Amino acid sequence: MQLQEELGRYGYRQELARRLRFRDLVAYGLVYMVPIAPMAIFGSVYAGSGGMVALAYAVGVVALVFTAFSYAQMVKAFPIAGSVYNYAGRGISAPVGFLAGWVILLDYVLVPGLLYLVASVAMHATVPTVPVWLWLLGFVAVNTIVNSVGIRMTAMVTRVMLVGELIILAIFLAVAGWALASGRGRLNWDGFYNADTFTWPLLAGAVSIAVLSFLGFDGISMLAEETKGGSRQIGRAMAAVLILAGVLFIAQTWLAAMLIPDSGTLLAQGDPNGTAFYHAAAVAGGGWLATLCAVSTAIAWGLPNSMVAQVATSRLLYAMARDRQLPGFLAKVSLRRSVSINATLLTGAVSLILGLYMGTRTDGITLLSSLINFGAMVAFLVLHVSVVVHHLVRRRSHHWWAHLVMPAAGFVILAYVLINANIAAQRLGLAWLALGVLVLAGLYVTGRRPALSGLAPVQPLRRDIERV
Repeated sequence: MQLQEELGRYGYRQELARRLRFRDLVAYGLVYMVPIAPMAIFGSVYAGSGGMVALAYAVGVVALVFTAFSYAQMVKAFPIAGSVYNYAGRGISAPVGFLAGWVILLDYVLVPGLLYLVASVAMHATVPTVPVWLWLLGFVAVNTIVNSVGIRMTAMVTRVMLVGELIILAIFLAVAGWALASGRGRLNWDGFYNADTFTWPLLAGAVSIAVLSFLGFDGISMLAEETKGGSRQIGRAMAAVLILAGVLFIAQTWLAAMLIPDSGTLLAQGDPNGTAFYHAAAVAGGGWLATLCAVSTAIAWGLPNSMVAQVATSRLLYAMARDRQLPGFLAKVSLRRSVSINATLLTGAVSLILGLYMGTRTDGITLLSSLINFGAMVAFLVLHVSVVVHHLVRRRSHHWWAHLVMPAAGFVILAYVLINANIAAQRLGLAWLALGVLVLAGLYVTGRRPALSGLAPVQPLRRDIERV
C-alpha cells in the first residue's frame, strides 16, 4: 500500500506488477552487463589502452561507482520508472528531463540492436550455413516473446542464463590460471600499468570503450515500479552488480592480456574482427576453449543480455509515453501480464530493423558502440547535476558528501573520459542532442510543453531525516 501511495504522489497508478526481489535485481543487472562481456571487445580495449586493459576496467569501476551512488540518491527521491529521464525532469526541470530522456534513448534504443547484431555475426561465423539475418530474427523473436509473457518469466530465464555464463567464465579463469602457472604466456602486471605506454588521455580513451561492458547496472533503475522492498533495494542492487561485475571483468582481461600470442600486432593494428580474446583462450586451453568462449559470448549477448536490454528500453518508452512526451500507445499495459506490451513490441521491431541495416555496413558495430557509450555518459553527467540541484539547491540539504562531493567527483571523471572519447561518436552524439532540442522546440510550438505528473514545490528536508 505504501509503495502505491508513493506512485500516487506523482499522479501515477501502480500498473506494473511488483514481483522482483533483491536477488532478481542483481541477476538482472549482471545479465544486462554480461559477466563475459569483455570477451567481445577485449581487443579494442587492449589496443586503446596500450595493453593496460585491466587498468581501463578498474578505472571504469571507480568512475561508475560515483554514478551508481547518484542513482541511489535519486531513486530514493523519486521511486518510479524512467531512470535519468525522471530524475533530471523532477530534480531539475521537465525540459531538462526530456533532453536527458532523449539522450539516454540513444543508449537504450541502440543497445538491443547492437547486441543482436554482434551475437548474430558471431553465430554466423560459427555456423556459416545460417545467415546473419536469420540469427538476428531468431534472437529478436525469442526475447520479445519471453518479455511479453511477464517480468517474472524474464527474471527466471535470465537467472538460468546467468548461471551458464558464470560457469563458462569459471572454466576460462581456471584454465588460463593453470596455463600461466605452467609457463604459457607472460606473467606480469602490464595489464594494470605499463610506464612505456601510459598517459591519462590514452587511458581515458580506453575507458570510453570499456564503458560498454558496464552499461546495464543503470537499467536496474528502470524496475523501480516492479520491485518489492522499496527504492533502497535499487541502490543496493546497483552497487552490488557494479562491484561484482568489475571484479570479474578485471580478472578475465588481466589473464587474457598475459596470454595474447602477438601483443605487438594487436597494439599496432587493433582488433577489427573482435577475436583477440579467443586467440588468448586458444593459447590457454586450445581450440575447444576458444570455441566455447566465442559461442558463449554470442549466446550471452543475443539472448539474456538483449532480453533485459529490451525490458529497460520498453520501460523508458513507457515512462515517457505516460507523460505524453512520446505517442500514447506506448503507455499501454497488458492487464493480464502487467507488461508495457506495445513498448516491448516496438523495441523488438526497432532492434530488428536496426540490426539488419547496420549489418550491411562494415563499420556498423563500431558506430553503434560509440554512439551508445556517448549517450550513456552524457546521461550520467546530467544525473550527477540533478543530484546537486535537487538535494543541495532545492531541498537545501547539508549532506555535502552525498549531495555534492560524490556527484561532483563522478561528473569530473566522466567528463574527462567523454572529452577523450571517439571523435566520430562525439559528433554524431551532439547531432542527436541537437535533434532532441528541435523536437523539444516542436513540443513547445504545438502546445505540448514537457510536464511530469505530480511535480510540486519542494520543501527543505529536516536534518534528522536527511540520511543516505
